[in-house]
Amino acid sequence: MRVAAVDCGTNSLRLLIADIDGDNFREVHRDMQVVRLGQGVDKNKAFAPEAIERTLAVTREYADVMRLKGVERVRFCATSATRDAANRDLFIGGVEDILGIAPEVIPGSEEAALSFTGATRELGQELAPFLVVDIGGGSTEFVLGEKNVKAAKSVNIGCVRMSERHLTFQPPSKQQLAEATLDIDAAILDAGSEVDFGAAHTLIAVAGTATTVAAAALGLDTYDRYAIHLSRISRDKVHEVAAMFASMSREEIAALGYMHPGRVDVIAAGSLVLSRVMELTGALEFIASESDILDGIAWGLAAL
Repeated sequence: MRVAAVDCGTNSLRLLIADIDGDNFREVHRDMQVVRLGQGVDKNKAFAPEAIERTLAVTREYADVMRLKGVERVRFCATSATRDAANRDLFIGGVEDILGIAPEVIPGSEEAALSFTGATRELGQELAPFLVVDIGGGSTEFVLGEKNVKAAKSVNIGCVRMSERHLTFQPPSKQQLAEATLDIDAAILDAGSEVDFGAAHTLIAVAGTATTVAAAALGLDTYDRYAIHLSRISRDKVHEVAAMFASMSREEIAALGYMHPGRVDVIAAGSLVLSRVMELTGALEFIASESDILDGIAWGLAAL
């Protein structure tokens, strides 16, 4: 069966088309575009009109790709920013007009479960229990489980939200970093009250912040998802990379060969979140996974 999964986050809009037959998974098409749908949502609790139009423009592109590829089933999942926006009906109606299906505004618990499925499906149970950490634009999910999710918590410390709330300069000031760290640590400790970090044997980090940190840690000249996928990055290296991004100008970050243009102004905040996750969970390393919520959505579609 040919399925299409769409993940609409705070920072990016992503599409995965895959052929799935039982346990066999073949990727047909994968794309990511930074649309920054969550622009200003943390402050204004509403979508900016230009952010909606950027996102709908890419949705139209994705609809054309789905038609050309002969997709049989589609699921469009919207996450943190859409949960928080009071005017989300404008966006939801626009997507429905384009795709003929209503986007699902999924709760943080479902977002966590889908990320867990995508991240752990190809890993052996000898690495379990897993703690999957998904650092998005608006929120970060913590998910603990083995074959299935045992506990999950979503907290509002995504890279866009932390950038808009705290790191408004690049490089950020020491005071901005200190205030962001306090905010991030409080949220991680809140997650830890529901998710037992100490029960995990393996920490897996997914999504663009984690894979970009992995690219930096591996010293890649360009972004190579095959080199990044399932690489192991030490806690010390994460701290080193986060400090590096926090010390660089916007122009210096933009010049990095592996850096996506849409992450330039949020990677300092995102890498700080990951650095604090490593510190407060006590993990000595993380496995970077290119398989995430998109893959989880696709597997779920095939199981219907």
